[in-house]
Amino acid sequence: MTAKGTFETAGWTPQPPYDDRDGVTLGVVTLTKTFSGDLTGTSLVTMLIATTPVEESRSYVALERVEGTLHGRAGSFVVQHDATSDEGEQSLRIRVVADSGTGELRGIRGEMGIVIGPDGGHSYTFDYAL
Repeated sequence: MTAKGTFETAGWTPQPPYDDRDGVTLGVVTLTKTFSGDLTGTSLVTMLIATTPVEESRSYVALERVEGTLHGRAGSFVVQHDATSDEGEQSLRIRVVADSGTGELRGIRGEMGIVIGPDGGHSYTFDYAL
């Protein structure tokens, strides 16, 4: 199945860097999301971020617990983010952590894509199986 919609982010809260040497910084950021569309609900994201002296080269990994309703089924699940930008060339993979689904979403598997529009709006496409 495929779910589509939009989401908004809030509460971008960076912690002081835990490692900052030679222009390479490692840090932790938390934020929340509110989803609309085929997936309605909220999430809490905790990410580890690496920045470099080259502004277009950075990376993050994150865990995100999503709670809400997906095509009418209530529950929660966790997704893992793996993102890199290599001098502006970007890659992002967001996949469901196996066996993290609860409630009516128990057993969920899948991958999510995110697009940031020219106006800064965020949309998602979530291909999943239950």
